[in-house]
Amino acid sequence: MFRGGAGMAGIRGLGLQDLELGLATKAAWLSYVGGLTQEEIAARLRVSRVKVTRLVATAQRAGLIRVFVEGPAPDCAVLEDRLRERFGLTFCTVAPTAEDGPLPLRTLAAAGAHFLHRVLEQDEAATVGIGHGRTLAAMVEQLPRQPRPRARFVSLLGSLTRRAAANPFDVIHKLAEITGGEGYFVPAPFFADSLDDKLVLLAQKGLRDVMELAGRADLYLVGIGEVGPEAHLLTHGMITPEEFRQLARAGAVGEVLGRFFDGAGRPVAADVNERAVAVDLERLRGKDVVAIAGGAAKPAAIAAVLRTGCINGLITDEATAYALCGDAAPATLSPNPREVEHAREG
Repeated sequence: MFRGGAGMAGIRGLGLQDLELGLATKAAWLSYVGGLTQEEIAARLRVSRVKVTRLVATAQRAGLIRVFVEGPAPDCAVLEDRLRERFGLTFCTVAPTAEDGPLPLRTLAAAGAHFLHRVLEQDEAATVGIGHGRTLAAMVEQLPRQPRPRARFVSLLGSLTRRAAANPFDVIHKLAEITGGEGYFVPAPFFADSLDDKLVLLAQKGLRDVMELAGRADLYLVGIGEVGPEAHLLTHGMITPEEFRQLARAGAVGEVLGRFFDGAGRPVAADVNERAVAVDLERLRGKDVVAIAGGAAKPAAIAAVLRTGCINGLITDEATAYALCGDAAPATLSPNPREVEHAREG
């Protein structure tokens, strides 16, 4: 199911032609995904504008530019190798950061759509479990139309939310529309009011059937949330400010499918952790579970969730990958500190 980037040994053996092709890949990403001008790309890569034109032309001649940009950039492939080793991942894709700002949404969405597109090409009857969050919603917007009437898409969590912008039903509906496949959503709130209410909901046949289908999916795509003022669950009203303060006091750092974990990847002792109407993470252990996440506020949350051992694949951006490896990103990848601080302050 998964196809990783070049390994460390392969990178060491790259010649000048391969390195030029890698640079061409990066230039193509910045142009077609990031929407940067030739002047901006030249400044980012520290080459001339004439060189940028030649690099993009090289990418076109090599067949790298289709709907998506194919081929790993060497520095990103090295990061992929390091992240696989550091977190015990089966699969990792690091996409060249194609935009400034604390949340590289276009970069993550394009990389995630590219991955899902390949999966559906290889398996026309795939059943794909879908989590929640801005990144997954943006990923679906980047996915080209691809007739796959035998494909099935199933939500992994309650799909009834207070605000339409956060509704997982819309993501499932869009996937079904793009592919002509079938979509299944969970007709329940993301968080029940109490554990007793959750048990009553899960006993309903409609929910039970969807949850059983979700548990049998071939691939799972999930987002990762941080515990902070811009957290998706908080800004969209699915968790109250007091509940978030309780989570922070309990040591929560990251969230996946409504479950919150500390920095070591252990579930925190908080009431809200028991009330998520979502597929049990333990049911996903050992399966193909890919997280799509990145941004200036996310490294600690991503590391915490990866340490649970329930995630074996990661799609992220270059700047986040450097942070996860414990390295400072090159100056050309670092977002404006004022923008990051503004995002954290809300």
